[in-house]
Formats: sequence, C-alpha cells, structure tokens
Amino acid sequence: MPRFQAVLFDFFGTLTRSVQRGVGHQGTARLLGCPPDTFTAVLDRTFYQRASGQLGNAEATLRWVCAQAGVHPSDGAVRAAVASRHLAVRADTRLRPDAVPTLARLRQLGLRTGVISDCTHELPAFLPDLAIAPLLDVRIFSVQVGRCKPDPELYLAACRRLGLAPHQCLYVGDGGSQELTGAERAGLTAARLAAPDLAEHMVFNADLGWRGPLLGSLAEVLTMVDPGTDQAESPTTRYAATAAGQPTG
Repeated sequence: MPRFQAVLFDFFGTLTRSVQRGVGHQGTARLLGCPPDTFTAVLDRTFYQRASGQLGNAEATLRWVCAQAGVHPSDGAVRAAVASRHLAVRADTRLRPDAVPTLARLRQLGLRTGVISDCTHELPAFLPDLAIAPLLDVRIFSVQVGRCKPDPELYLAACRRLGLAPHQCLYVGDGGSQELTGAERAGLTAARLAAPDLAEHMVFNADLGWRGPLLGSLAEVLTMVDPGTDQAESPTTRYAATAAGQPTG
C-alpha cells in the first residue's frame, strides 16, 4: 500500500506564488477614511485574530479593524470597503503555474487532495472560482474552524473529512504560522516548499529552523508520493500527455 493516501496543501505562498499586498488595499483604506500605512499596520498585527473568525463576519471584522485604527466610517463605507478588500485579496492571489498540473497528477495517482489555510473571509468566497477548486477534496479555512495553525485541529479536521489517519497524509507548505511543525505534531508528514519567489512572501510566525524535507518547486511533491516520477519531467507535460491518452514513460 502507498505510504500516503492524501496530500494537503497550504494555500497562500504554496498553491499560489508569493504574496505581497497590492495597491488595491490602499483603495480599501481610503474608502474607510484611514491612512493606508495605518490600515496595513493594523492588518499585520491582528492577522491571527481576524483569521480565527472570532470577530464575526467580514463586515464586523472590518469595523473592528477600523476601531483599532481610530477611524469610524459609515455603514455604506464599510460595505464598500468589504467589497474592495475582497477584490484586493483576490488580485494578490496568483496560482503557481504547476498548481493545477500537480493536483491533477496527484488525483490521477489515486491520492486525495486538500487545502488548509490560515485566512480571512475572502478566500472561502473566491476559492470556488479558481482553477484548482475541482481538484480539491477538502478545504479547511481557519476563519471557519475558529482556530489557526499550528493548532492540530485544522489538520485533524482535514483528516476526518477524508476518512484518513494523520500518518496517511502529507502536508506541504511554505512554513508560515509554524504550519510544518504543527502538522508533524498532529501526526502528518510535512515538507516545506522553498521556491525562490518565497523570499519576498508576506509571512507571519515563520517555521524557523525547519530541518525536514525541502521542495524546490510545487511539482516536486510528486517525487515524494510516486517513486516513478522523473524529477526532470515537467508535470505540465506529463499531465497533458496523460489527458491526451499518450504514454508518459
């Protein structure tokens, strides 16, 4: 029997390229009557409070952020800012070129797939529209679970939904939120994505000193679950050939 039955991925910085806040967030701040630098500083220092969902829905959370920043916008301004922030976070999100081919290949190999993300209300709203959505068997969002990584409940919730034991699952992430050591404590095997672009990735509470497996690209996860995978072979090429009914070697 294969060592792993499922691969679970972090979202931001793992299935996506590195993330930095784009100009859209400045527009959100202006709608609220808040200096952009102040708005960004509050977002940075309150990430885990917001990502845990403890502040209520998106509108209530943004009102709380405004209070922390010392501004008190109108109801209409808050509603407009919620929509603006949704668009801003979506604009910051760019899937890695090998995300879809890698997920598709994992499913061809008979593995289950899923995402576990520390996130605020925006990701659960727009992930269904992304190309990876049909390739995910389970989606665990901190803002819905009420806990953030490295809390074991996020990983165990994914395992329960898949009907698998933790040791049957591999977790892949860039290392934010101490997610790798958290996955290991929950009983999963973990690997860190160390793609070059992550040097500029916005990250909180990084997993410093990680000594476990390292992946230079997302596609390299295939070498951990399928010994027959050639590291030099493009997962995009392999997936396209398989889909067309061509031999892949």
